Amino acid sequence: MAHAYTPGLLVTERLELIKRRILPLKGDVLVKVGDWVEPNVVVARTNLPGQVEPINVANLLGVPPEDVPLCMLKEEGDKVEMGEVVGLSKSFFGLFKSEAKAKIEGTIESISHVTGQVLLRGHPVPVEVKAYVQGEIVEIFEKEGVSIKTLATFIQGIFGIGGETHGRIIMVSKKPSEILDENDIQADHKGCVVVGGSRVTAAALKKAISVGVAAVVVGGFDDKDLRDFLGKDLGVAITGSENLGVTLVVTEGFGQIDMAQRTFDLLGKSEGRNASVNGATQIRAGVIRPEVVIPLEPSEQAMDYDGVKERLGLDIGSPIRVIRDPYFGKLGKVTALPPELHMLESESKARVLEVEFAGGERATIPRANVESLEE
Repeated sequence: MAHAYTPGLLVTERLELIKRRILPLKGDVLVKVGDWVEPNVVVARTNLPGQVEPINVANLLGVPPEDVPLCMLKEEGDKVEMGEVVGLSKSFFGLFKSEAKAKIEGTIESISHVTGQVLLRGHPVPVEVKAYVQGEIVEIFEKEGVSIKTLATFIQGIFGIGGETHGRIIMVSKKPSEILDENDIQADHKGCVVVGGSRVTAAALKKAISVGVAAVVVGGFDDKDLRDFLGKDLGVAITGSENLGVTLVVTEGFGQIDMAQRTFDLLGKSEGRNASVNGATQIRAGVIRPEVVIPLEPSEQAMDYDGVKERLGLDIGSPIRVIRDPYFGKLGKVTALPPELHMLESESKARVLEVEFAGGERATIPRANVESLEE
């Protein structure tokens, strides 16, 4: 039978994940195959080149470029302090002096007799790559990084902001329909992954930052609250680099949308466990989904399991979520996959599917307007 392929969110209790942790430049790998690592363990380290700061020594000293090497008090490779004199010229029998001073602390990288410029290189910037997830090192990429394997409960969101973090899961909302507001955030939530219900307010996120909450996972987020929280419209197609003090993962969509019961139940079942959370989202080519990774304990990791079924695509009975109006955010199951093209209201033709929502309502929807959900 033919299958309808569609992008979808993974929400599954047991999934074997392989996470690659790679340095931006070659450096040192600090672990070995077989090591068991925690999220905050540094697995690789390198140094990024420091900033380059040019000094126009010829202009500062009032000499031609070819005379700059003769006026230098420092040579290539020498270390300098900020404000230290690196070049000096004298005129009128030494009565007047002109100085060229270092603008940063670092090293003399080059002295040009052609341009009269001296380039200073700032100190290297150390970069560390942490494990991010709890798991076993299964592969080493020499001088580049590692692969980490973990068996985990895995939940993808539809939108997020903020980068990688981790903490203990705490269920603040008791039902997937509850709104998470600032009164729900308490001081003892510091360092935790707080789970809400249908929506989180901007005030609650600001309270989470002041308390030191690691991440918030919730069903919906109002676009007005997003603007209030960020202080501007989010006009880019990729997130994750925001330095806001908290990571947010939205599982269902914009507005007040109840968190899917299965997602809420999986998070509730995992309460008290440590979770790794990443809000990075890319909605164009090369889709990146925000995620919540809840590794199983080492004893559970070693247990036999059936693995994850190959995801062949949509079929009769497949659970789906509608990702466009007028049914945006609704969950249902596929009841039919007509093979022929159907005429839409826009008078264009497209393949559609028939869906039954919770409560028995039925609709015919373009297949491009839905995403599959993992059972």
